[in-house]
Amino acid sequence: MPPHRPFEGVHGPHELESSLSMLPFLGSMLLLLLLVLAALYLWHQGKLPWPKLGGHRSPEEEAKGILAERFARGDISSDEFLERSSILNWTPGVDPVPAKPRKSRRS
Repeated sequence: MPPHRPFEGVHGPHELESSLSMLPFLGSMLLLLLLVLAALYLWHQGKLPWPKLGGHRSPEEEAKGILAERFARGDISSDEFLERSSILNWTPGVDPVPAKPRKSRRS
């Protein structure tokens, strides 16, 4: 039986080369997994809002958006803004302002 060289196991030298060629794939899969886990963690903490697929907002979300727009334009004072936001059980700065649903363009 001939002696084996280093890194040359029972199955031959190509076994090590094939396992090393998988490292870039495994590294990119690990990075993708970490990104997904980070996104899920941020979403769970409330720091990453999840988009609604339906595009319809509740009446309360519509009212918050309109109120925020009127305050931004200067139509209402800060006291009136805070009073109306408290009626909606909304704490500006803590709860995000709901975004307007995007209109799809169909031709």
